[in-house]
Amino acid sequence: MLLAVDIGNTNVTVGAFDGDRIAARWSYATDSRKTEDEHVLLISGLLATKGVRPGDVDATVMCSVVPPLTRVIRKALTDLFGSEPLLIGPGVRTGIRVNYDRTQDVGADRVVDAVAAFNLYGGPDVIVDFGTATVFDAVTVDGEYVGGAISPGINVAAEALYQATAQLRRVEIAAPPKAIGRTTVTSLQSGLLYGYVGLVEGMVKRFRDELSPEDPARCTVIATGGLSTLISGHTDVFTHVDPDLTLVGLRIVHEMSR
Repeated sequence: MLLAVDIGNTNVTVGAFDGDRIAARWSYATDSRKTEDEHVLLISGLLATKGVRPGDVDATVMCSVVPPLTRVIRKALTDLFGSEPLLIGPGVRTGIRVNYDRTQDVGADRVVDAVAAFNLYGGPDVIVDFGTATVFDAVTVDGEYVGGAISPGINVAAEALYQATAQLRRVEIAAPPKAIGRTTVTSLQSGLLYGYVGLVEGMVKRFRDELSPEDPARCTVIATGGLSTLISGHTDVFTHVDPDLTLVGLRIVHEMSR
């Protein structure tokens, strides 16, 4: 069994693979204050909820966009499973060429998403990852990562609105009855949900036009991340919705390294 770990700014997501299939997945809140021992207890406890024992895990692979946690969780995985995880970074074979002005600035999760998208669907691809940030990534027909765009995530925008105003409140990110809100709550929900739907549709169109100007519809558009299912229910712009794209990409990169 392969254990894949994605350390994000909001959550640490863990997936257990039985061959190509995700047998189980878990997540817990990212907290840079936790020690190695605490992560060992957390991960082993989560695995136990699905009947997975440390001895069932043959190998581990991880990517991280939270540098203070990278070493801590890497050591926790080593202590728990008896071998160091493969850490996605420079020098690791991915099968994707990164064509970026500063390749070291591309988050490992973005590279892994590109790997998964190209291996699963071919290219060209537009990937939209709904996480702490809403991230757009572009992959050419030849499997070259050529960059993307980053905007605040929906929850970040909602929290900023709450913090910066005197009378607006925190609201659930959900679809209101209509786009024209009749209360403060439904007005906020409309602006957040449908506003981001409009953002996504506009950005995807621009990416498609640049990636495949002769035939924009040729591009495969993949939604991933925590809010991908919610957003995809209100637009037809996505070809595929795959909340586990990053975990799948980690599995694919691990297989390449064997």
